[in-house]
Amino acid sequence: MQLDGRAVKSCTALAVQADGSTVRTVENLAPDASTLHPLQAAFVEHHGLQCGFCTPGMLMAALDLLEHNAAPSDDEIRAAIHGNFCRCTGYQSIVTSIRDGAARMRGEPGTNWYGEPLHEA
Repeated sequence: MQLDGRAVKSCTALAVQADGSTVRTVENLAPDASTLHPLQAAFVEHHGLQCGFCTPGMLMAALDLLEHNAAPSDDEIRAAIHGNFCRCTGYQSIVTSIRDGAARMRGEPGTNWYGEPLHEA
């Protein structure tokens, strides 16, 4: 989750710490009920989620990274998500999803598995 625009681990944040603060969670990433946030859409397209257990933390950590660094390297992406554990994907699909989501958030076409830009048909 984000507390006053800063990523924090929701499992260690106390409710009293959020009193009077702005709280943002994965539930309000999408602009509306029928449209996914570009980062969420990239996770779906690149299989960055499977069981869903780690997905909220991965998305919020990625969002925090992308709000400070719009075009991170794969190493920077891996550093940003280092505190989130995934038991299903092996992380490469998550890194690919974040890289693609970053491109979409910059208004660029998405990227394929290798980080190459997709071209409009």
